Amino acid sequence: MSLVLDAAAQDLLFREARTANTFSDEPVTEEQVQAIYDLVKFGPTAFNQTPLRITLVRSPEARERLVKHMAEGNQAKTAAAPLVAILSADNEFHEELPQLLPHFPQAKDAFFSERPVREQSALVNSALQAAYFIIGVRAAGLAAGPMTGLDFAGLQKEFLDGDHTPLMVINIGKPGEDAWFPRSPRLEFDQVITTV
Repeated sequence: MSLVLDAAAQDLLFREARTANTFSDEPVTEEQVQAIYDLVKFGPTAFNQTPLRITLVRSPEARERLVKHMAEGNQAKTAAAPLVAILSADNEFHEELPQLLPHFPQAKDAFFSERPVREQSALVNSALQAAYFIIGVRAAGLAAGPMTGLDFAGLQKEFLDGDHTPLMVINIGKPGEDAWFPRSPRLEFDQVITTV
């Protein structure tokens, strides 16, 4: 075996993990979310930037406001999930770079003084962090249901501001009955990997 991670952990994080479409009623605690974040915050990003922002939707009122922005096929499962997270990119992440990159504090102004550059960097790096977050949810023994079928402009207006770009909504919890669709195919090694 070429991997150091044991087979059970590989299954938990990748091989057996799926996008959940139903969830049990078991709540997702603040302690679980804290543990997930404390693990995934160490995932690498460019310039150690941390543009990902996570808005936890817990109250019934906020859930109702969110569900109306979801695509029809995503509404029922979003309404029923124990926890829902809105993931967004903070386009003003550069303000934190002096703290996050103390050996190169001038990176804030040297590389990220222009908004279009920040938006592109925030999008790429928050997408990386979103992937880490999904793996962290799985590492906590929970299932994630990431979705991009939604009204992004409506979601931004309802929950965010002009400095935050919505990326996705993730339903989180213990999988419920009939939670999984059949596993879809994946590309093989030779279809993806090229050596030059």
